[in-house]
Amino acid sequence: MHLLKLISRNALRHKLRTSLTVLGLMVAVLAFGLLQTVVGAWYAKAEAAKANRLVTRNAISLVFSMPLSYRQKIRTVEGVKQVSLANWVGSIYKEPKNFFAQFAVDDMYFDAYPEYVMSEQQKHDYMHDRRGCIVGRRLAETYGFKVGDSLAMRGAIFPGDWNFVVRAIYDGAEKNTDSAQMFFHWDYLNETVKIRYPRRLDQVGVYIVVAADSDNSARIALDVDKLFKNSAAETLTETEKAFQLGFISMSATIVEGVRLISYLVIFIIMAVMANTIAMTVRERTSEYATLKALGFGPGFVGALIYGESLVIALAGGVLGILLTFPVGAGFASQLGKFFPVFQVSLATVQLQLVCAVVVGLAAAVLPARQAGRIKIVDGLRSIA
Repeated sequence: MHLLKLISRNALRHKLRTSLTVLGLMVAVLAFGLLQTVVGAWYAKAEAAKANRLVTRNAISLVFSMPLSYRQKIRTVEGVKQVSLANWVGSIYKEPKNFFAQFAVDDMYFDAYPEYVMSEQQKHDYMHDRRGCIVGRRLAETYGFKVGDSLAMRGAIFPGDWNFVVRAIYDGAEKNTDSAQMFFHWDYLNETVKIRYPRRLDQVGVYIVVAADSDNSARIALDVDKLFKNSAAETLTETEKAFQLGFISMSATIVEGVRLISYLVIFIIMAVMANTIAMTVRERTSEYATLKALGFGPGFVGALIYGESLVIALAGGVLGILLTFPVGAGFASQLGKFFPVFQVSLATVQLQLVCAVVVGLAAAVLPARQAGRIKIVDGLRSIA
């Protein structure tokens, strides 16, 4: 108890220095948490992937499509429960800066993705409206979409004007569910393509293959690809997670750079913290010598230094953690188009806390060692 009282009093002896150090630690831990959350947002869709969902695409590239006839053949593979399809549609809403994911999907798509939750009435309205579309909750909040609104888009991959009616707004069943997407009927896309671009008729971007048992996913992927071996459009089938990680790998350097910067921030504040503790030890050389003269050993002196360093580090760390949530929510509202899932995870909070503790301990190692080696005579000689 007396040790804790001494530690707390020592930490507050230089209030300005302590306050500035705590402020620096708070900013560093906050920055670390936000950068780690950005990295987590990059991996959000991969983490939300289901083990029994597979994605089949053209083996050359996603740019190339596959015939609609592949769907019936994939259904014949043993262990396949369901086959759905989707096409990426790069349309523009009002201005080029208004970017969000849009997919033309078949009616079975939402059976494959039960995490997209909407009312049965809204789903019914969507199914019975050829121009109907479904938007995610985050997307609706970003652009003010409401059920019944008309939605005019300007096509890029499929040029021309496209008109939709918002028939449903879906919510994510889980926190890491992407709710910043738009879906509409693949049949509507195909019928329009038939008129405008007949050569692109009955072409599919990806097939979503749902396995009856996730343990058979690897075998099913091989069997599907065997079906189209040496065909005009060979396929590559992989788990949904592997498919998403393939996108992330394209920007792997950026992701690793962000991760590296987050730890660099912690390293810099560790150096600042170590300098602060070193200054404190130099100023209290005579006090530590006096404690030794009274019979207190190097362990007690070291405990005072480690304790003070940990108190300061934890104060800054806890404040940084507490600020991460409101600041992260602000980032999410501003960057929702780029990071549909942007949430501070428990793992990030734990990392922040661990970093604060590590900074507190590491910053005190050399100063505590120095104080423990102070000779009583030398220390008392420093008294003015």
